This record gives sequence, structure tokens and C-alpha cells, in this order.
Amino acid sequence: MPSHDHGLPLSFIPSPPVNGFHLGPLNIHFYGLMYVVAIALAIYITRRRWAALGGNPDLVWDIAIWVVPAGIIGGRIYFDATTPADIPHHWWGPLAVWSGGLGVWGGIAAGALVGVWRLRRAGLNAGLFANAIAPALLVAQAAGRIGNYFNQELFGKPSGLPWALHIDMAARLNSQIPAADLKYSTFQPSFLYEMIFDLALAAFLVWLGHHRRIRPWALFALYVAGYSGYRIFEETIRIDSSQYLLGLRLNFFVALVMTVIGLAWFVLAQRAPEVPAGAGVRKPDSGHPAEAAPAAPGAEEPGGATATTALEPAAEQDAGRSLGAG
Repeated sequence: MPSHDHGLPLSFIPSPPVNGFHLGPLNIHFYGLMYVVAIALAIYITRRRWAALGGNPDLVWDIAIWVVPAGIIGGRIYFDATTPADIPHHWWGPLAVWSGGLGVWGGIAAGALVGVWRLRRAGLNAGLFANAIAPALLVAQAAGRIGNYFNQELFGKPSGLPWALHIDMAARLNSQIPAADLKYSTFQPSFLYEMIFDLALAAFLVWLGHHRRIRPWALFALYVAGYSGYRIFEETIRIDSSQYLLGLRLNFFVALVMTVIGLAWFVLAQRAPEVPAGAGVRKPDSGHPAEAAPAAPGAEEPGGATATTALEPAAEQDAGRSLGAG
């Protein structure tokens, strides 16, 4: 049974005592700090996976410089559009990412569009890069959910389960939960469920990429389908502020549509012609088209095929010389 303020269950997850700390004149929010950690993890994992494909890991930095700001902007635009009641009532309210509020689908869509643009300008296969980054995005999202804990947000229905999360009254009011639920003090930690699911799905995508022949974009499509499929469940237990359609949370329908799109995308991607090993991961030299180097013995790429050699920046390439896969 859910617990009231005057009667906490014997076992529960306590709410955090603080949501940040001061560093000189700066007020560091744990929410923002966890997003920095999330970005760092995504870059690190993607560099390793792209190098295993035979690509230049330093390319990931170039992509991240463009994709990260685009993802933050896209995520905030999605949040403002779908939950306008949660925007702080100040002129800077629509920009207040430090207070929480980034929509995953908006962030991924904006980041993907900018990433494809940068990769095509570099003459690289965007689908192979998308497969490399898919598990990294899930790990990053899992890290970001720790920030939701410190903000006391993204919790579910009232609960008396041993792992129920205690939410302070101020956070309950700020989340604009139904008035009938304000009397309860412990709730489903939906952000924790999502964190566990994200890590499990990331591990599955890595396993699948190493044990099956996966075409460009296919792993990314499974990421979209898998994450969206989980959100169908999550949207049935969350009670924080949301736009509603036909009595259900708006993001329930978004998740449903994106799950179908992701599955259809995966099927279509797997039917596409197989990309030769090493193709699309080496930045073409302006004067002499780069030739695929021999595959490193025993190396496997994240997409399922044998890895080729790592790529040096075009300015450092010498004819007839190549590096082994990292």
C-alpha cells in the first residue's frame, strides 16, 4: 500500500538531501553534472566502437561538437512543446535546462539530423556511425536518469514497494501530480526502471552487433523501437505533469508511434544490401581515394562484420600505409 506522510514504509529509497553544491560563486546542479557525465560516456563508448569499425575515433569529437548542442536544443524544444505547464514563469523559462526538462525524442531527432549532415559532408556512412552510437546513447540516457533522482522528478504512481522512492512535498507540488496523490510520500521510481532498461538494451545491442550481420541503421532502429517500447509502459505509471490526449499521456502515443516506426525501420534496414567491410568508415582523401586496408585478425565491428583498420586524418595518410584497428 502507498504510504502517507505520517507513515513511511520500513524500506524505501530516500530522497536526496541536496540537488547541487557550490563551487566558489558557481552553483553546480547534480542534474547538469550527470548530463556532462552522460555526454562523456557517450563519446568514450562511440570512439571505441567507431575505431572497431576501422574509423578514426577522433572523428567522434567533431561530430559531438555539433550533435551535443543540437540534441540539447531539440530536447528542450520538445519538452517546451509537450509540457508547457512545466516551463518556469520567467523570461528565461523556455531555456531552463538546469531545472530539468529535456525530451529524449526531440534531442535524438535533432542530434541525428545534424550528425547525418556532418557525416555526409565527411563522405562517411551515417548508418554505420548510427549503429556505433546506439548503445552509447542508451548508456548516456541511463546516466542522465541519475540526475532525475537529484531533481526528484520522473517518478510514477504512489507505491509502498520496498524500492519505492520518497518524494518531498515541495517536489510533489512542483511536479504537478494529481491533488489526490499529494498525501502520499513514496512513489514508483520510474526513472530507476528506465535506467535499468537502458543499460540492458545497450548490452543487448552490443551482443547483437557481434553475433549477427547487422546492416547500417539497423541497430539504431532497434534502439528507437526498444526505448520507445519501454516508454509505452513508463507512460502508464507516471503521474507528473503532461499533456493528455484521449485520456492518456501524449508521450504514450508518441512512444507507440515511434515503436512501430523503429520496428519497420529495422526490417527495411536489414533488407538493404550489405555494405562491404571497411566501406563508409574511411574519410576519402581529396586527391587519392582511400583504399580499405586489410582487416585486423579477429577484430569485429559493432555492426556485426569484420573490422577494418583504424583511420588516420586525411592530412596524415601516406600512400600504402594504414593502421590496424583500435
